[in-house]
Amino acid sequence: MKEGAFMIARNYRIIPTLFILPSLLFLGVFIYFPLVQNVINSFFDFSVFSQTKEFIGLSSFKELFQDKVIMIALLNNIKYAVISVAFQVAFALILATILEDKLFRKIAPVLRVVYFIPVMISISVIALLFNFIYNPQMGILNGFLELIGLENLAIPWLGNATTSIYAVIAMSQWQSIGFITMLFIVAIQKIPKELYEAAEIDGAGKVRKFLSITIPQVKETMFVNTLITVTGAMLVFNEPYILTNGGPGFSSMTLSVHMYQQGFVKDNMGYASAVATLIFVLTAIFALIQIRVSGTGKDE
Repeated sequence: MKEGAFMIARNYRIIPTLFILPSLLFLGVFIYFPLVQNVINSFFDFSVFSQTKEFIGLSSFKELFQDKVIMIALLNNIKYAVISVAFQVAFALILATILEDKLFRKIAPVLRVVYFIPVMISISVIALLFNFIYNPQMGILNGFLELIGLENLAIPWLGNATTSIYAVIAMSQWQSIGFITMLFIVAIQKIPKELYEAAEIDGAGKVRKFLSITIPQVKETMFVNTLITVTGAMLVFNEPYILTNGGPGFSSMTLSVHMYQQGFVKDNMGYASAVATLIFVLTAIFALIQIRVSGTGKDE
């Protein structure tokens, strides 16, 4: 009798493990093994097609601290993160709240589609679109500025070292804000209506209900969206690579673009692995800071 009970208890412990085993194998093969392999590669000097690797120890990491482009790229990634949090999280929450308001309830489904369409468009297509918008001769942006009498502000947005990174970031916000907005809409729809009704009885206006009910109730979703946004900002590659390739000069360079150029343009895979390791460490640090600051998952 005891042996039967022991077998049943053991099976109950094994079955959950079997369910998560495929996920663990997937993570191990496609996430953790390449991550460890990349760290190992950063201690060697080799090219893409080389058959041998020369061990150089921490030389690649020492080069990181002497590489001026790394600091420029890191500052651009931080700009990406700050602006993205302001638009893709803060503004997306406001936008989601407006779309869920009673005044917009009838047209809200159409507006959701309108805001979400850019998310479904290929980044290459969007880059071509914004290349035309930013074109200094026949671009829509400069044409609009000239139309309203602000021709002095018409500049080559992607060819100017001061504005290039902000032009790239603007394109990212236009494409990504719809996705974050949809996540906030789902969270807002789960808020009990009784809370808003009680607030109305107490005489609370829309702003007070937003500050006292909506924001506290979507705190977990806000944390997830912030984490997604900051992580994406640290890993951003497609937008700056397609639009400017990090130029002019290094003004719109990001860490991922710099890693790509070192590995596949300059054929310096060891140093590129060190840059990739730096990106992973920074992303993990920012994620841990957000988890600690937000206190998500803790019992109130």
